[in-house]
Amino acid sequence: MVDLMEISAALQKGRAKIVKEMVEQAVAEGISAKQILDEGLLHGMNIVGQKFKINELYVPDVLVAARAMNAGTEILKPLLVEDGVKAAGKVVLGTCKGDLHDIGKNLVKMMMEGKGLEVVDLGVDVPAEKFVTAAIENDAQIIACSALLTTTMGEMANVVKVAEEKGVREKFTIMIGGAPVNESFKVSVGADIYAPDAASAADEAVGSLTQ
Repeated sequence: MVDLMEISAALQKGRAKIVKEMVEQAVAEGISAKQILDEGLLHGMNIVGQKFKINELYVPDVLVAARAMNAGTEILKPLLVEDGVKAAGKVVLGTCKGDLHDIGKNLVKMMMEGKGLEVVDLGVDVPAEKFVTAAIENDAQIIACSALLTTTMGEMANVVKVAEEKGVREKFTIMIGGAPVNESFKVSVGADIYAPDAASAADEAVGSLTQ
């Protein structure tokens, strides 16, 4: 029998090939896709997130762990759909208009997916209108905006404004993050959550869904 803790351990070390083989074996042994996801893949990615938060792991470690996670989830996705297993929630994510940085955004995406969230990645240079429209179209609960430049921070205020203008502000939790952003800026633009790093962003996103 495959030990799901071994899947978690292999994922933490970024061993994509081993993770894929073990997930395939676990499926063949009749373990449910949700159990493999929760106790193997998500368990491992949660530990990666915690270690990243306290600087025990760094960006390259997270990238290889995420690659291993993807190798496992590719096998599980069709099975989860068959079983009617839904994601914990849906997030629309992007880097604000005028900003082409994506490393922080990509890390947030990995951490959020590692918490079982479905992420709609809008990419970089995303205008406020697109954030809100995509959130409506995808029936998302969370809009997450990233900015690395002080010149693009203002676009976060526009996201809140557009949501208000469209009469959908109450429908979405609006999260912001990035190097120049802080808690007082969050308050000033009327966003709901400020997260200082990718792991915190994922925790806050999950937390907002249970409130």
